[in-house]
Amino acid sequence: MKDYIDAAAFKEMILCADAALHKNIQAINDLNVFPVPDGDTGTNMGLTINNAATELRKKDFDTVSAAADCVAGALLRGARGNSGVILSLLFRGISKRLKGLDTAGAVEFTGAMSDGVTAAYKAVMKPAEGTILTVSRLSAKAASKAADKGASLEDALVAGINAGHLALEDTINQNPVLKKAGVIDAGGKGYMVILEAILASLRGEVISGEEGDRDYSESDLFSGSGDVLMESITFAFDTVYVVRKSSPDVDLEPLRRYLSSIGDSLVISDDDEIFKVHVHTDMPGNALNESQKYGTLELAKIENMVTQAEQLKAGKKAQTTDDLEKIEEELEKKQADPAADDEEYIADSEKDYGIVAVCAGQGMADLFLELGVDNIVTGGQTMNPSTDDILKAVQHTPASTVFVFPNNKNIIMAAEQCVSLTEKKVIVMPSRTVPQGISALLNFDPNESEESLVGAMGEAMGNVHTAMVTYAARDSDFDGHTIHAGEYLALLDGSLIGSYTNTKTLFKELSWAIDDFHPEFITVYYGEDVREEEANAAAETIIGNFPDAEVSVVNGGQPVYYYMISAE
Repeated sequence: MKDYIDAAAFKEMILCADAALHKNIQAINDLNVFPVPDGDTGTNMGLTINNAATELRKKDFDTVSAAADCVAGALLRGARGNSGVILSLLFRGISKRLKGLDTAGAVEFTGAMSDGVTAAYKAVMKPAEGTILTVSRLSAKAASKAADKGASLEDALVAGINAGHLALEDTINQNPVLKKAGVIDAGGKGYMVILEAILASLRGEVISGEEGDRDYSESDLFSGSGDVLMESITFAFDTVYVVRKSSPDVDLEPLRRYLSSIGDSLVISDDDEIFKVHVHTDMPGNALNESQKYGTLELAKIENMVTQAEQLKAGKKAQTTDDLEKIEEELEKKQADPAADDEEYIADSEKDYGIVAVCAGQGMADLFLELGVDNIVTGGQTMNPSTDDILKAVQHTPASTVFVFPNNKNIIMAAEQCVSLTEKKVIVMPSRTVPQGISALLNFDPNESEESLVGAMGEAMGNVHTAMVTYAARDSDFDGHTIHAGEYLALLDGSLIGSYTNTKTLFKELSWAIDDFHPEFITVYYGEDVREEEANAAAETIIGNFPDAEVSVVNGGQPVYYYMISAE
């Protein structure tokens, strides 16, 4: 039984946590309650901790302090979505408590867990109970209490895990939405997966191995029966490849849209020279052919997940492309590490104010650029950018003060982490929707003072009501509505208006809801899956209900949402 951990043990714990989280991504995602397609909790937490695992594999550490610092920094930069940011905050507090220590025993490590909880609660503006915050707090409290009474590190973690599971089960009673859906909190579940992996690593029950960047390969989920795995596989081929760009500024957004149309689990990462794609699809050849329009294919890895599941079901070892993974890992080691030298990303300050906006869709991006935005971060619903993605855009902005518009409630926290990571002054305008960001920028005057700008843009955002039209990603009983997968969903300011089998009824009921605001200006932004004539027909329905309002139709080209409607 270990009474303390050193740097190597801490590193192994995080690598094992990364592996465990990847095995449970889908189970965690399935706990998401709201039926709209979103940046699921499991995916966001998985991407976040994988960033730390990738950094850990690059080096060895002399002290537990150094290893914890590496993890905290990588999690901060890789944080995606609110769940990823909170996870990074938990480990930032752990890093601070372990600062300067060569090793950590029960008291030090459980105290670090408590400090992590404190850091997370302080950073969240309105901490909600029945979430990962509750689970981590009660778990850390029990672990610290056991350690203070003389328990070993292993026994203290057991106490913390037992308390954490009780807290997780109780989240269903603390959150009315979870209670109605009959599920526990997804973020809390992810935290417990991490904590259990840490304990299993400490006991020597699991070993991470040198597995390299996992890329969300379906083979990482192979821990259950073949039948279960077969049911979870929508697209057969796990496809990963590297392309050398035809030019440093090549626009990958059209490729992203195409790959999303033929598969799922899409992740695209890139630098100035290459881009790397991971996608699950039934047409890997089509994916490769389309990608070669943007550069030269260098490496590819294609695995049949159905075959792998069948092999595991039969008690055999699943086939993998190990040789290709080794070559890929060597290539990745040659790539520059953006975190190693931030100075190269800092643009010269040429003006007082700069602007960074997050959005998805070429039409939306063009509109923001017309409004004076310096840099666009591609992302939004289902594609939450990391803190590092936003930070790079800030560093490339030629201004001493940079306003950041997240334009999605699940990206605000990730944007806020940039404030402490750059010498520039970063002001995060908490825009929760793209129309809010657009309205704010229509009130941007670079000749005004910072205080006046914040006030004017904040007031403009407050005057915007945003309606969204999307589809139900899953069956659900939500907020009194029985929803079936595939139905149209109408939301207004984040609240569900209803689910519908046709858009005509949807727009009629949505107009009744918007009427409460007596709008003077209405803008209909239509998405990539909507034809112009369909958008004009929708606008005519709205005009019929609001004859005195000025109604505009704009091609936003956004994914996920058929329509975004701004009412002011």
